[in-house]
Amino acid sequence: MEIETHPFEPWLPADARLLMLGTFPPSPKRWCMEWYYPNFMNDMWRIFGIVFWGDKLHFVDTAHKTYRLDELKEFLREKRVAIFDTALRIRRTKGNASDKDLEIVEEADLDGMLRSLPDCKGVLTAGQLATKVFTEHYGIDAKKLKMGSYVEFPFEGRTLRLYRMPSSSRAYPLAVEKKAEYYKIMFDEIL
Repeated sequence: MEIETHPFEPWLPADARLLMLGTFPPSPKRWCMEWYYPNFMNDMWRIFGIVFWGDKLHFVDTAHKTYRLDELKEFLREKRVAIFDTALRIRRTKGNASDKDLEIVEEADLDGMLRSLPDCKGVLTAGQLATKVFTEHYGIDAKKLKMGSYVEFPFEGRTLRLYRMPSSSRAYPLAVEKKAEYYKIMFDEIL
């Protein structure tokens, strides 16, 4: 099985207050753009549209079945949101992006990311595997982390929050509007 290296540069604005971590992007054949959450069927950017504008299509370019990437990046800079994933290198055991079918060969440099974000107050993990990687790395009891909640953890003299959010994948059986309710609570607390 081929080992894939993460295709995107970490999005780490120096003043970010929130670090969003997924697991790993889908294969390029599923992309509608060359950036995070690139699958047009993924709901992450629809969740942002609902939370901040009450419109799940706010960042969606329906005519071209893609997202308005420049507008999205500008918004994330303004809101001080950083993005990367918990895996730097993976194998796809079944050729898809499902967490259960990914073998992590090399984790991302989580400590390095947090060091580069001195204003960061919280980390969002979207999905079960991303949460597992993060909690194991920092010795956090994952049983205390319920969907939509957070736990505090120490990192080099700072106390940060780890938020467990529902996966933005359509495979996760929850309506996008319900997912957005969880995300809104977190955004209200962190941003």
